[in-house]
Order: sequence, then C-alpha cells, then structure tokens
Amino acid sequence: MRRGGGARWPGSRAQPAGSASAPPPKAKKAATTKSKAKKEDAAAAAVAKESKPPASNPAKDAKAGIPDGAGGVSATAEITGADVAKEVAAKVETEAVKGKKGAKSGKAGSATTETPKTGGSVELEGFGEEVETNDGEKTTLAKLVEESKAGVVLFTYPKASTPGCIKQACLFRDAYSPLSATGLSIYGLSTDSPKSNTTFKTKQKLPYPLLCDPSATLISAIGFKSGKSTTRGVFVVDKSGKVLAADAGGPQATVDIVKEIVEKMGGDGNAEGLQKAEERAGGEGEGAGKSAADTAAEVADTAEKIDA
Repeated sequence: MRRGGGARWPGSRAQPAGSASAPPPKAKKAATTKSKAKKEDAAAAAVAKESKPPASNPAKDAKAGIPDGAGGVSATAEITGADVAKEVAAKVETEAVKGKKGAKSGKAGSATTETPKTGGSVELEGFGEEVETNDGEKTTLAKLVEESKAGVVLFTYPKASTPGCIKQACLFRDAYSPLSATGLSIYGLSTDSPKSNTTFKTKQKLPYPLLCDPSATLISAIGFKSGKSTTRGVFVVDKSGKVLAADAGGPQATVDIVKEIVEKMGGDGNAEGLQKAEERAGGEGEGAGKSAADTAAEVADTAEKIDA
C-alpha cells in the first residue's frame, strides 16, 4: 500500500492523470461508418434538391421552371402545354377537313366514299369536282342540279361518234321532250374533249348539252369508270341529292330507266317521243332486225373500250 494512492496490483500500470480510457476497436469502427453514411445521405439530398425543378407558372416560364441541362431538358426544348394543345387542335382540324371531303358520296347520313346507289343520296356540294360543257363552260353537278327544276339525268358513254354511243345519244334525243317534261335536265357525259363532243352534238342534232370530263372525276364519283374506259349507264339525282338511279346498261336500257322515273313523277310513259325512241331501238321490226341492232351495239361497245 502507498500513501495517498489506491491499491496497486502487481503488473498493472498507472494511468496518467486526466486521460480517458480508449474505446474498444469495434465501437470506433461502427461510429465512423455511421458518420460516413450520414454525409452520403446529405450529399444525395443536395443533388436531388438541385435537380428538382422549382414550381413555376407555365404562362410566364416557357421552360416550366426546369433549368438548362436538368433532367435531360435543353434550352431549346421549350414545349409548353399551350404548344401541345395547339398541335392537337391542328390535327383535329385536319382530320375534320378530310372527313368532310370523304363525305361527298354515299347514303344519307353516312360519311363514306362509297359509290352512290339507287335509293341513297349524295352531298352535292363538291361532288365529282368540276367538268366542262361542250361549249367550254365550267360547271359542277351541284350547279346543274340547282339550275334544274326537278333534278339531273347523266347518261354516260365511252366515246363520242362511235356506233353504240350514237344510238344511245339519239334515243335520248328522240325521247327528250317526254323525258324532260317533269323537270329533269338531261346531259350526256364522257371523257371526250369539248371539240369532239361539239362535233358529236352538231352532227346528231342533240337537243341537250354534252359534259366533258377528261379526268373522269365525275364519272368516277358516280361509279361509271372502268379502267381507262367509261361504263355505259345512267345516273339520276333529284334536287335534294337523292339518287333515283345509278345503273349500267345498254343504249335502250338507259332510256327505259329514265322513262320509269318520269312515270313515277307523273309523266307520260306513252308519249309520242318515247314511242319513237322505242321504235328506233327495235329497228324495222322484231326478231332478226332487233337482234342485229343489239349485236351491233354490243360489238361497238367492245370496240370503244379497246380504243379508249
């Protein structure tokens, strides 16, 4: 025992006054790891805070508060909600215009581009685009219908001044008065030039105008374009756009279709002009004469399609 001091065991060392005991090695390592983790969390939070765009008013800030380079947005990427809205509105308007153009034909209430059918209807405005009369006057189906009293008859033919087309045009010529008595306006329609159709009209003394459609826009719209040729037929539409007839057929058949429509409208199906047209179609008599006339018309139609 020493005076003024505590007990001293053998082999032990005296600690200097005021010194603390050293912590165990494992406790020191744990404290260091925890401190390092806190520093890393603080650094990550600082980065996230810098990357997060501050709240802003898109109307005043074109970049929506996003600094240049943050989040992959460059200084040129200034698309705002207003820009997107304008782009969407432009697309909607474009589609609406296409839809309107596509609704020029088809049945009533439908917005399709289907070929007009008997009993259906067409939107007259813009239908078939512009054509030209044999006198050189620009016109449209809508204008022709507007100028008519009850509607329009368009009989189509492959080529002016060829046998089958002469027969068809003359049948409509001979029956012109009774067929137009109820207010229907009659027109011939082909892809021929104004010059060719004028020669045809003058030589055959046709009392109605001939329409020239070199691009076949109207012919296609009413469903009578066949490859490079025009299908012989008749298309009848009234003032409201209702399709009264849209049928292919031979020279006499096209006249008969219009005759039936005229009778339904209160016209005279036994009028002298119609009888004359029927006699012309039948030749000098029944049997061999009529058969020869029909055969000649069929051969002429075939030749016209080859020449077209």
